[in-house]
Amino acid sequence: MSFSRRLRFDTRMKKPKLYNIAALTVLMAVLFVCLSGLPELTRLKWANTALALYFALTALLLIRGVFQQMQYNPYSYNTIIYTGFALFCLYLMGVHGFASLQCFKGDAGMSERQMVQTLANSARAYMRLTSPFLYTFSAALFVSNISLIRHEGRRFVNILGIILAFLLVAGALGVLWLSKLMGMPDAAVSPGADWMRGLRARALFVNLASVLYLYFECMIIGAIVADVIAALYEPEHDKDFLIVLGCRIKKDGTPTNLLKGRVDLALRFYREQLKETGKEAVFVCSGGKGNDEVCSEAASMAAYLKTQGIRGEQIILEDQSTNTAENMKFSKEKIFAVNQAAKIAFFTTNYHVFRAGLKSRRVKMRSQGMGADTKWYFWPNAAVREFVGLITEHRSKQGLILLGLLTACAALTLLSYQ
Repeated sequence: MSFSRRLRFDTRMKKPKLYNIAALTVLMAVLFVCLSGLPELTRLKWANTALALYFALTALLLIRGVFQQMQYNPYSYNTIIYTGFALFCLYLMGVHGFASLQCFKGDAGMSERQMVQTLANSARAYMRLTSPFLYTFSAALFVSNISLIRHEGRRFVNILGIILAFLLVAGALGVLWLSKLMGMPDAAVSPGADWMRGLRARALFVNLASVLYLYFECMIIGAIVADVIAALYEPEHDKDFLIVLGCRIKKDGTPTNLLKGRVDLALRFYREQLKETGKEAVFVCSGGKGNDEVCSEAASMAAYLKTQGIRGEQIILEDQSTNTAENMKFSKEKIFAVNQAAKIAFFTTNYHVFRAGLKSRRVKMRSQGMGADTKWYFWPNAAVREFVGLITEHRSKQGLILLGLLTACAALTLLSYQ
């Protein structure tokens, strides 16, 4: 049984909450206060053990939150952030678990100051650990973009992957270079009196830059995972309407290969559902007419569907939309005019499923997407465009999360250099 068959979207009616992580954080703060009266080595043993357990439980709660979120609303910013930071918490679990073992063996390995310093410098250390992935991912982006430019021409949107690859590598190398240039000691080295003078401000600058980089690294990892899951998912064969999202058509009004791939995927789903359940779905062809197009994208798709044996009464035209948000909004209006309790699937290209699903939920339409394959060199750059689109949305939520991370890092850094 495939992953998509084991995990069903939209089976949970209540939005998952992660208040238990906040409660766990408060419990940790109380525990550290209780440990303050113990001898230092004993405090280090139990403090590192508690931190390892805290980050392990936090990671498990985040992973559970990912699955619950997909069962409630798979096309959510929460899916991305939960996934990215679950991996970071697993890393911190390993760091403090190892420190705890060292303490119980009788080798403290670090002072209390260094334990706090390890937490403060954790973003920088995580960058070092994940640098092979970052460099490999950046190289793959660069290669795919070169192929894209050779096949599709030199346009700004075709070099977004190269820009992101450069920023990833330059950011990682820049933070590590600043760490050495500004005299940052490693977490395992206890700074003496000479280090302490003026070091606090320099350490604060580098750590905050590392946290900023960490946030976007976690977002990239989370977005990749969310995009792959959304693209591979197969909705159940119980749908009333199949929305096909439009894109550019040829000069003669016929679908391009990209658009044809979307329609063919919807046709395959339609036929599989008809064979399995006997239920006929209605196609909603969604896409307006561009200034340089001879007909609307909806009309182009409808004409192609008819050549494949689909009757005209099984096709609804939505030919006013100009972007994905309007695709979903206007398609919903067409569908709800017929059946407000309809079960809906939408079909687009694999890199676009997650963001299209997000737009669907924005207009309060529950639908499940499928993604058609595209050329290998096109996918990475298109995925980057989708990532940029996602990162520019939910700005208030992202701002709060980033502010919380920066505040925690600043507090830990200042505390470690008292």
